[in-house]
Amino acid sequence: MILIHKNQVVHIRRNKLRRLLQYLRVCGLVLALCFCSSAFADSIFHAGLFFDEFPLTLDAGQRTEAVGPFFYDQQKDSERTWAIPPLFSHDANPDVESREDDLVYPLLTYERYGTQYRWQFIQLFSFSGGQEQNDSEKKRFTLFPIYFQQRSPETNDNYTALVPFYGHLQNRLMRDKIFFVMFPIYSETQKRDIVTDNYLYPFFDLRHGNGLRGWQFLPLFGTEHKDVTTQTNGFGDIETVAGHDSYFVLWPIHVWQNNGIGTDDPEKFRADLPLYSTVRSPKYDSTTVLWPFFSWINEREKQYHEWQAPWPFVIFARGEGKTTLRVFPLFSQSQNKTLESDSYLWPLYRHKEVHSDPLALTRDSVLFYIYLAVTEKNTQTGAEKKRLDMWPFFTWHHDLNGNERLQIFAPVEPALPNNRGVERNWSPLWSVWRWEENSKTGAASQSLVWNLYRSDTTPGTKKCSLLFGLFQYQSDGKNKRMRLFYIPVQKPASAEQSEK
Repeated sequence: MILIHKNQVVHIRRNKLRRLLQYLRVCGLVLALCFCSSAFADSIFHAGLFFDEFPLTLDAGQRTEAVGPFFYDQQKDSERTWAIPPLFSHDANPDVESREDDLVYPLLTYERYGTQYRWQFIQLFSFSGGQEQNDSEKKRFTLFPIYFQQRSPETNDNYTALVPFYGHLQNRLMRDKIFFVMFPIYSETQKRDIVTDNYLYPFFDLRHGNGLRGWQFLPLFGTEHKDVTTQTNGFGDIETVAGHDSYFVLWPIHVWQNNGIGTDDPEKFRADLPLYSTVRSPKYDSTTVLWPFFSWINEREKQYHEWQAPWPFVIFARGEGKTTLRVFPLFSQSQNKTLESDSYLWPLYRHKEVHSDPLALTRDSVLFYIYLAVTEKNTQTGAEKKRLDMWPFFTWHHDLNGNERLQIFAPVEPALPNNRGVERNWSPLWSVWRWEENSKTGAASQSLVWNLYRSDTTPGTKKCSLLFGLFQYQSDGKNKRMRLFYIPVQKPASAEQSEK
């Protein structure tokens, strides 16, 4: 009995294996018919998720997709993009000498524009370089924030920094020059003409520059003075650079500043926090008592008065230049000549309008990205650019040329709009429905579940593919073609029939 039972098990397994082999043979035969059939020799081949090739709707070009969302190859004008989402993508445009490669974006990226290039590993590890405007070639290596290096044929541009031990940098970290030894024990930074020597940063520093000198020992005491100087601007004109005087004791408790010395709007700032602070100038006055609870502002230049109690939660402003009524987070209404901003139960609902010819912008949002509607209008031409997002369900675009695009689903796009890396590497994975329409050519396309159903139409033609291409239909106004299971069931009319 035991022997018979084992034989039955072996027999069942062999039957399953035979059925599997038969299924694979059928699949291979179907694919062979797909590729070998000449019924639509003059048309683009469709096999749904397996393989699909079609013209672009919004641009001139061609796109090939295969294996569902896991491969595509697109040619748009001189730009070619191919990808294996989400592992790798490559985008190149020889006309503008640009190239972008992504490996599991944004884990590892490579960008090149002209002679400039950059390899980057999640903003921490990077190689970059290329030819600068002065024709010198520079190469950078960064292991942020530990190691910084630059090499160039111009030896004066070379630098090496190993944090926190020793190093110097140029045009990095928002400073023109940086030098340090056993940071934070000692460092020297330069921005434009101002040099700051730091000892036990940020507690003690010395500052000097063009007409400037000062020092501070946080939080005990600090003082700084700058003379009124002049400089030549980019147009070759001489302009005045304002001077200032300041000091503090037990920062930020007692602060005294005179700013804008030598200009038509000198300003005096005095503060003994949290008791009071004042600002006095020909164009602007403000007084704060028990900071930040009670403040009064007289903006003479912009023509409005403002009361804050406390800032930024309760604000009232009235005048020609500004009107504000805010009780945060319950509601806020604010407007001036170019801007209107409202919110109710922030961040539940927010509304913003900007009117600055030739731009008019309107933005409405619910809970940041749950619902987001943005409209940009050129007031001179009347052209509009619109975007509508409902996270994570869909994103819809309407560009300045009138073209439209709808994508379902969109779990990342509302938070990172117009991010090329996301669009290349991640959007294909969750775009189960795509709809596009070209306003100039009248072309339109729809795709459901990575071309399980696909339709491409123009004013004179229509093409449709369904269920891996098992059903295909094509019409050009005169001829109609149909194919079921890749077998033609309706052929195009003959030339004589077409003439009739």
